[in-house]
Formats: sequence, C-alpha cells, structure tokens
Amino acid sequence: MSLGLWGKLGGAGLGLAVGGPLGALIGAVAGHFLVDREGSLFGRTPREVVFTTGLVALAAKMAKSDGVVTPAEVAAFEEVVRVPDEERAGIARLFDLAKATTSGFEAYAQQIAEAFREEPALLEDVLDGLFHIAKADGAIHDKEARYLRAVAEIFGLDEAAYTCLAARHVRLADDPYEVLGADRTLPDADLKARYRALVAENHPDRAVARGLPPAAVAIATRRLAAINAAWDRISAERNLP
Repeated sequence: MSLGLWGKLGGAGLGLAVGGPLGALIGAVAGHFLVDREGSLFGRTPREVVFTTGLVALAAKMAKSDGVVTPAEVAAFEEVVRVPDEERAGIARLFDLAKATTSGFEAYAQQIAEAFREEPALLEDVLDGLFHIAKADGAIHDKEARYLRAVAEIFGLDEAAYTCLAARHVRLADDPYEVLGADRTLPDADLKARYRALVAENHPDRAVARGLPPAAVAIATRRLAAINAAWDRISAERNLP
C-alpha cells in the first residue's frame, strides 16, 4: 500500500484543509489508519473525504438520535461504506467519534450542503445512504424519519424531491410513480422519457466516471434498482413494451 492521502498531508493538515466540524473529526481519527490513493475509500481529493466522512458522521448521529444500533443497521452501513478489512477499525473509530462529539448533526449536514452546493446529486446520494441504513431493521422509526427530513431540509431538498427519494425506500402510498417523481397523468412517451433520463442520471457507471467513492457507487446501484422496479410495475400496468 502506498502512503495514503492522510499520511502524506498529515491528519491535522487534511483536517485544516477540510475545515469545520468534519475537519476536526478527520484530524482526530486520521492518525489511526492510512488511506491509499488508488482504489481506496477516500480516493484522491478532499471532495471524496468530505463525502464519505460526512456520510459516516451523519449515520452516527442518526444512530444516536434513535438510541439503538441494530445488527441489521450495522450490516446496511457496511453495504454503503465498503472498506477493506484492514480499514474497518478506522471506520468504526470515525463512527464512534462522530457519535460522541458535541457537534450536532446540523453542523455536519450544513458543511456537507455547502461543500456540494454545486453538485446536488451528491447530497441526494448522502441522504439515500442514510435511508438505506435507517430502513434496515424493517421500519423507519419516528425519530429517524424526523432526522432524515431535517437533513433533507438542510440540504435544500424540496418536498417533491424528498418524497421521490423516500419512495425508493419506503412504500409511502405504494405508488411507483412517486419513485420516478412523475405525475400519473403523464402520457406513455413522456413517462418513458422520464424513466430513461433517471436511468442515465443514476447509473453506477456515471458515478464511477465522475470519480466518486465506492459509497456513492453502491448508493447509485441500489437507487437504479428501485427506479427499474418502479418502471417494471408501471410498464406492466400500462401494458408498455
């Protein structure tokens, strides 16, 4: 393994580069494990550090708000934040530190929102990952639901965008049209165009091409599966080819 990004800049150096509550969290944990530049968790740029650290921090705060971390939620977290075995201890430390910090989730969410203001799709990726973890025990509980909505508000998602995203994870009204963010009255051609645009926008290959970390690619993969499942139901209902 080559000397990682944190190892070359130093934990404190990278923490200062990122700044804010996420920078403080990075500085506290960076000395405990190295991150390789090629194909590793945090990748090449601080953007990817912010994405994954932010996702871990918000997942930790969500666990704290709910009060219980179930084995199913731990497994779902590991599905989103995929790391080699040798880096698991570092991620666990990052999670525990974020859970214990005095910084509220609002501070983390605000910093992520500012970091990705020009890439709102990444903000949806973070929220998508949180939904996947929250639903892992079979239900999204009231405290988790309030937490997710509060994060969405900080991220600047409007009600329609939030409902569309949530519908990929929970059956709000068992309506596949909600998953596509589409009106039920749309003509077949317009609906198909909406579906194809969503597939192109959310395809995992696009996340890979953009150089996003594995967590974002895993989230895109699950999101595309939900979109395809919704389209299968709609096409069967409308008898579309």
